[in-house]
Amino acid sequence: MGKKQIKTESSDQVIKEGQAIEQAILKSSSKPSEGSKKIENGQVFIKATYNNTLITVADEKGNVIAWASAGSLGFAGPKKATPFAASKVVAALVEKLKKSGPANVRVMVNGVGGGRDSAIRSLAGQGFNILSIKDVTPIPFNGPRRPKVRRV
Repeated sequence: MGKKQIKTESSDQVIKEGQAIEQAILKSSSKPSEGSKKIENGQVFIKATYNNTLITVADEKGNVIAWASAGSLGFAGPKKATPFAASKVVAALVEKLKKSGPANVRVMVNGVGGGRDSAIRSLAGQGFNILSIKDVTPIPFNGPRRPKVRRV
């Protein structure tokens, strides 16, 4: 089999490595987090599919502040795409955004699931000022390829 090679590090290398890690931690923690700032305007992206409802809140530049989905709240199977689950997702997001959340939002809705209308109504009911609602569901221009002609 051969001899096993054991790599040994000197104490100087270990100390330098530890200092580099500490500096990286300090650098990342000294930067103010997005959650600590008060954000006035934001964007809400609602993706309502047949299987789930996913809601993401971002600032004006598109940096994600918080997100939640029906599956992450514990809904399972076909219950994830219901309007009730969508309203619960909005309530969970409001809890995350209490301190720093945007007051004025632009809503982008994607998909054809059952939770899209309920999510928008819940956003309005939770105190968000909705500036605009835009449907960004992709629509094919041509559709799928037609089947081949049947030969008998």
